[in-house]
Amino acid sequence: MTVFYFTGTGNSLAVAKSIGGTLVSIPRVVDSDNLYYKDDAIGVVFPIYWWTLPRMVRRFLDRAKFEADYTFAVGTYGSLPGAAMLNLQKRALKNGYRFDYANHLLMLDNYLPVFEMGAQVKKLPKKRVAEKTAEIVSDIGNRKHMTARASLGLRAISAITGALRNPTGKNVKKYIVNDNCNKCGICAKVCPSGNITVTDRVCFADKCEVCLACLHLCPQNAMRHKSQKSDKRWINPEVSLNEIIASRKGIGQ
Repeated sequence: MTVFYFTGTGNSLAVAKSIGGTLVSIPRVVDSDNLYYKDDAIGVVFPIYWWTLPRMVRRFLDRAKFEADYTFAVGTYGSLPGAAMLNLQKRALKNGYRFDYANHLLMLDNYLPVFEMGAQVKKLPKKRVAEKTAEIVSDIGNRKHMTARASLGLRAISAITGALRNPTGKNVKKYIVNDNCNKCGICAKVCPSGNITVTDRVCFADKCEVCLACLHLCPQNAMRHKSQKSDKRWINPEVSLNEIIASRKGIGQ
């Protein structure tokens, strides 16, 4: 089994690790010349941003070719999933394949302009993340089929926000680096798109995936968002900083 994953602060990577198999980071392979993969089962695990798929995940799915007896997709989200999984299936069908199983998993929402991290952590027990993850892992192990669905309300949310999703270049203009920054370069190492360079200062390009890994994983808490609701930061406790760094584009390549 091969599981492709995209992760910002570790939530989707934690789910991919629970599923098992050979884990492949999407940022590391998305620009490869050959994206043909064959296995008995192939899956994709990713966070849902702006009620849809991250830009890099969409690009990967448009370029990849899967040959498998069973295919699955899991989207992690923190508040509403929108029509992300339904749109995922539509994208797959457009590109000549389909997912046998498409499900989403409610986890912590790390989007700092809207959510306070302390409050989000307190809500985690009610979300029963471990229990729900185990159910999904069982479904995949038993090769269960599940059709992607979304209510009319969730479809409307996704459609309305479609034009606003992933505002890349505009988003980085809202990032602030304060005097706590010691130029350690962790922000650049955890960026999935290679959008950050660190010299005598931190510089952003226009390929931001809006995963907020640079903000959450800064050891000095020196990265800020102009509209952030929290000084607290998040990394999934089942994932290490080194695992996230190792999953990034260009690391070890």
